[in-house]
Amino acid sequence: MSRLLLTVLMLNCLLIAPLWWRFGEISAYLIAWEALIVAPLMLLLPVGRARRLLGIGLVSWVLLATAANLGSAATHMAFARPLNLYLDVPLLRSIYHLLVGNVGQLLAVCAVLAAIGLLLGIIVGLVKLLLPPLAYPLKRLPGAAALMLLVVATCCAALELYGVRLVDGARLPMVNITRFQWQQVTDTHAARLDFTAELEASPIEAQPLPGLEGRNVLLTFIESYGVSALDDTRYADVLLPTLMELQQRLDERDLHVVSGMLESPIRGGQSWLAHATALSGRWIDNQLWYRLMLDSEHTTLIDDFSATGQRTLSVMPAITMAWPEGDAYGFDDIASASDIDYAGPALNWVTMPDQFTLDYTQRHLLGETPVFAQLALISSHAPWTPILPVLDDWSSIEDGRIFAPWETAGDPPEVLWQDIERIRDHYAWSVDYAVKVTGRWAERVVDDNTLLIVLGDHQAAPLITGDNASGAVPVHIISGDPALLAPFEARGFIPGTLPALDQAAEAPRMNQLRHWMQADFGESESEIEEESRSATSTTIRTAP
Repeated sequence: MSRLLLTVLMLNCLLIAPLWWRFGEISAYLIAWEALIVAPLMLLLPVGRARRLLGIGLVSWVLLATAANLGSAATHMAFARPLNLYLDVPLLRSIYHLLVGNVGQLLAVCAVLAAIGLLLGIIVGLVKLLLPPLAYPLKRLPGAAALMLLVVATCCAALELYGVRLVDGARLPMVNITRFQWQQVTDTHAARLDFTAELEASPIEAQPLPGLEGRNVLLTFIESYGVSALDDTRYADVLLPTLMELQQRLDERDLHVVSGMLESPIRGGQSWLAHATALSGRWIDNQLWYRLMLDSEHTTLIDDFSATGQRTLSVMPAITMAWPEGDAYGFDDIASASDIDYAGPALNWVTMPDQFTLDYTQRHLLGETPVFAQLALISSHAPWTPILPVLDDWSSIEDGRIFAPWETAGDPPEVLWQDIERIRDHYAWSVDYAVKVTGRWAERVVDDNTLLIVLGDHQAAPLITGDNASGAVPVHIISGDPALLAPFEARGFIPGTLPALDQAAEAPRMNQLRHWMQADFGESESEIEEESRSATSTTIRTAP
């Protein structure tokens, strides 16, 4: 009898615990019907090969279902969405590298080995419990109790499947996650075919942007800078004074700014999907769409600006490994972490502080030729420690050694992340640093011949924003030439550094940015038709 109770308890905890993490309600999830079915079934079956094979299959299912429910809880916490096995398995490598960046190689390897050890221990424990040397005889009390439990649980589980819940705190976590993931796989596969067909059927052609010819256009993403940083009082008290100061400093330098919002395709992470959405003009909200877009002949803003005559540049200080995506985009120049001459310390996950990245870009990468540059800043990336000050003397930055004192400043991530409120404070301070240093850089780099587009890549994780936060991110567009800002004002952007926060729910999607650039700075339809007629007539005249 004790084996039956122990087996039921162990299975039940395995299957229910991920739901506690995911939903944060222990009382609502107390019983997994599958635990009350599998345990007595395996103890009642006669010993033999059939029971052994069934036991291995059920243990595998329990472990896969538990892993999928844990993964769903983790992806909800990180990205505000459920796990999709079709899309998310390739992200395991990225998660490992993020762990290495936050806690170091040794601790990351130890964590992985500990997880493997725990998994093996669970497997051994389940196999021993579910496959005892002798089966329960029905004529004795343990066997009769097991049979009664099996019948009752099976009936209740069947009713649950048909929508009749007899016990409020009981669920079918194995069945539910299996059905959900299967539906995800089939739906995503169908959506993949549709997306592929859409790429072929409705391409976005590369288009010169004569309205920006000869200009520097700097598309600058600030990590985790979402609208919650401005409309949640926990963070707004830090960020709003910075935006007000930025407005004042820009005014003093006769620089103009308009602000609005765009909806990001993702939450919490996978910044490259937001970059791809803005560059391509397509809504890229998952890794598969990203790969399909890059593997196709799809054009992007890089092609538009190349056709306009700008040199195209990508500044990616977070890229520490090979980045074939950069070649797929077709940038003329790519500055990843290894290409940037930084001699200062890494700051946990952050390879170099944003102020260094911006200063290095201005001193070494912009040059005299008009450029379209995509910059992906990273100082406001989790774990949000240490917090750096903005150095007033930019000439002191040089090769970055000046940042050495902050290598060990503040608490390390493993200490900071034990206190949720401290995490939130550090989030606000790190985003404030990124916004402030970008504003200071704008004072140095923006002139009448420059269009600086500063935008968040995505909202932070639900731990920071809450579960139901908008997906909108602030956008600030700065130039010394007010004519360059007029098209954005016509699209609802407002003067100043503070966007209309009450319109976050109606923010246009981020993929609209490329369409706006083409419509507002590209050739008009009449000009395109005239060029087409001119090309046709030339062909006729020169034909033999």
